[in-house]
Amino acid sequence: MRRPHHLRVLGILLLLTLTLLLTGCSSELLDPMGQIGSEQRTLILTSFALMQIVVIPVIVMTLLFAWRYRRSNKDAAYHPEWAHNNWIEGIVWFIPCIIIIFLAGLTWYTSHSLDPHKPIADDPSEQMEIQAVSLDWKWLFIYPEQGIATVNEVAFPTDVPVRFRVSSGSVMNAFFIPTLGSQIYAMAGMDNDVHLIANHEGVYDGRSTNYSGAGFSGMTFDAIATSQEEFEAWVDEVRESDQTIDFPDGYNELAQPTEDHPVEYYSEVSPGMYEDIIRSFHTGSDDGDMHAGHGEAEDDHGDMPMSAEAAE
Repeated sequence: MRRPHHLRVLGILLLLTLTLLLTGCSSELLDPMGQIGSEQRTLILTSFALMQIVVIPVIVMTLLFAWRYRRSNKDAAYHPEWAHNNWIEGIVWFIPCIIIIFLAGLTWYTSHSLDPHKPIADDPSEQMEIQAVSLDWKWLFIYPEQGIATVNEVAFPTDVPVRFRVSSGSVMNAFFIPTLGSQIYAMAGMDNDVHLIANHEGVYDGRSTNYSGAGFSGMTFDAIATSQEEFEAWVDEVRESDQTIDFPDGYNELAQPTEDHPVEYYSEVSPGMYEDIIRSFHTGSDDGDMHAGHGEAEDDHGDMPMSAEAAE
């Protein structure tokens, strides 16, 4: 039975409509604003292009065979006894094997070149450090050099390598600024890190990419990449705040679960707070509600912060 003409027209219109709707979509991963993100985009597009060497011919041949051997084509050859061809068999295996070998080499190379723990700057003095702690359900950012802290907002100068030290005050989360590149896991009692750089000014979306409970959807933050002068002005603005945070009292109060937490500035922060947060999971301290939140984690194996590399 042939499909009615109006149904075919409707199908074509639906396909065109879906195509137009997709043109309004955007991908932060494919619109990077930093060196690491750009290299990752190149890796994604290269891998995608290589896979099309197999995908496109398969799609074309599927449509071609369907048209060539349709019921109405009486001229198409019919060979019911045909079963094997050495040339076809060789091509079918040779091309995918070459692609797999190339992808394996590319993966090995980029696994080292894009290692999130690998510093961008050759000289450590050329990079700045920001400490990020995931809480329920917000992000605490500590600036050890500036002596300030913020919640759900982080700023840094463009073209300056940034080392984010990442940990968790509760359950596992994942720190991710898609337009800048790599994500890294935040785990209680562990000191992880990721090196990023922004090459263009802007306000970029940051988020956790590891589900952590009821307030997960609101666990986002603004990553502000500015000029050096604007960054210093932002630091001065934070220092004008009348709020301060200490450990453990101020930290335990902040660590209580909240949803859609507003941006907060702290003009002063206890020295070594980031290390104190990590250490609290190793000592099993009972000093206050040290592990505030909906999940707890303790480790009695030592009293020093554990790095992600050591855990591996």
